[in-house]
Amino acid sequence: MPVQTRFRKLARLALALALGASPGLAIAQGAPPGMPGGGTLAPIPSDAARLLPVLARNGMVSSQEKRATEAGVEVLRAGGNAVDAAVAVGFALAVTLPKAGNLGGGGFMLVHLARTGETVAIDYRETAPAAATRDMFLDAKGEPDPAKSRDTGLSVGVPGTVAGLALALERHGSGRFTLADLIRPAERLARDGIPVEDDLADSLPGAGRLGRYPSTRAVFYRGDAPLGPGDRLVQADLAATLRRIAEAGPAGFYQGETASRLVAAVRGAGGVMTEADLAGYRPLLRTPVRGTYRGVEIVSMPPPSSGGVHLIEILNTLERFDLAAAGAGSAEAIHLMAEAMRQAYADRAAWLGDPDRTKVPVAGLTAKRYAATLAAAIDPGRARASDGVRAGDPLPYESDQTTHFSVVDHDGNAVANTYTLNFSYGLGLVADGTGVLLNNEMDDFAAKAGATNAYGLVGGDANSVAPGARPLSSMTPTFLFRDGRLALVTGSPGGSRIISTVLNVVLGTVDWKLNIAEAVAAPRPHHQWRPDALLVESGLSPDTLAKLRAMGHRVVVGSTSGSANSVAVGPEGLTGASDTRQRGTLAAGH
Repeated sequence: MPVQTRFRKLARLALALALGASPGLAIAQGAPPGMPGGGTLAPIPSDAARLLPVLARNGMVSSQEKRATEAGVEVLRAGGNAVDAAVAVGFALAVTLPKAGNLGGGGFMLVHLARTGETVAIDYRETAPAAATRDMFLDAKGEPDPAKSRDTGLSVGVPGTVAGLALALERHGSGRFTLADLIRPAERLARDGIPVEDDLADSLPGAGRLGRYPSTRAVFYRGDAPLGPGDRLVQADLAATLRRIAEAGPAGFYQGETASRLVAAVRGAGGVMTEADLAGYRPLLRTPVRGTYRGVEIVSMPPPSSGGVHLIEILNTLERFDLAAAGAGSAEAIHLMAEAMRQAYADRAAWLGDPDRTKVPVAGLTAKRYAATLAAAIDPGRARASDGVRAGDPLPYESDQTTHFSVVDHDGNAVANTYTLNFSYGLGLVADGTGVLLNNEMDDFAAKAGATNAYGLVGGDANSVAPGARPLSSMTPTFLFRDGRLALVTGSPGGSRIISTVLNVVLGTVDWKLNIAEAVAAPRPHHQWRPDALLVESGLSPDTLAKLRAMGHRVVVGSTSGSANSVAVGPEGLTGASDTRQRGTLAAGH
């Protein structure tokens, strides 16, 4: 049975079985295979439950952790706008999803303002310390030393999350809530503790880097073993840090006691960050990148994210092919997606970097005419070898671990926010006395031209290390608009697979007319040029896989990727989808 038809039948089954749903708080909670969804819905077989979107009229939050979602919904219920709710979610995730939610990392936020129709981009990506050097991650022979960029204090970039969330609130909050108001739920969760369950219970046993530092073991271990089901994670030092931020604003993080403790931890692990680096950090306002796809407007994050540029480049290329006729999940559609992704990731390696340090040809890379040249090079029936694919020339056309959450309020304001520590739990180092897990984001720079990072992404000179530079990212918070009206808020974690995850959600809703839950649940293919492999999640038929291999693809069926917690906007109201690839995700509205 074709994937699209199977989705539709399961969705109808889900609707038929969803009896007695409460008209108040609409909830859909992520559940692993074999477990029913949670909340107010009647028990539904898991395959059907994950294809049933959540309905709400007055606001919606979808995030990777249920308590953080609930914190955001309570702000909406109390009269807050999407930005107010997003700030509450961002701080709460630092407590409840410590592998990715953070104070010690950075990210990107898109804000759509319904009253003016404006969309703004806030870049709160980490920066390289002032003492960083171009060759700091090379060994004595001049070759990349991954341990330096991933497992030492040199890997820590200057964190941007606290400043970014505070700036969003200052500029675009409703004015009804102070920063302290929105930090309070996170502070309470840290002080009182949370049960170790769902994704927290799943991720802690595999996070071996947490055991390397006594200050980290004191938080996440009981004796010689990580906390497990039945334990409670209490983060008293993190609660105190949150209290200092609540009382002093960002200065409570970037100056004074917290700052000195962060610097001591970084330098004690061999890093070069200073208190002056922290005090000098500033988030930046940027102009979003824009494109169109089959009449739908795409608005996404600009560099130093590569996500928006290459999402639009891939969509421009695919627009020249009839994906609807090919069908969702078909070998023909996946082949075309892989070939378009292959070229875009080759371009990423050559052209993308910090736009304040290098010229990024955004207009050329996102131009329809450039995409026409890329589409012409695709054989609809045969895969190319990546060795034969090089970065294109967009100039003539000039005119991992991460988490994402989406918020829409009653007035149509929206936030798409993706932020990260890089690896799961970042460096694994909790700065003693702060409760703050530190990032290892410096690995996202290119140690030298042609070197790969931990996600296999190739980097070029445009993404070299420099004092104050922001490393290239794949984070892709994205809005879709139909006829000028907000239609979709989406994004995802997933390292190098973030762009392809968002691409799959967009194609699902636009080309194959899937509801948002179906689009999020659909199996995701991914190709990133190098290594030359087509990665697919389980769920595709053996016949489809065989056909892809016959086309010349080296198909690798692997683990799931991403957590595309999304909100769609339509005539019926708001529909939300939490990604069931992890336990504990939640979409909720009121």
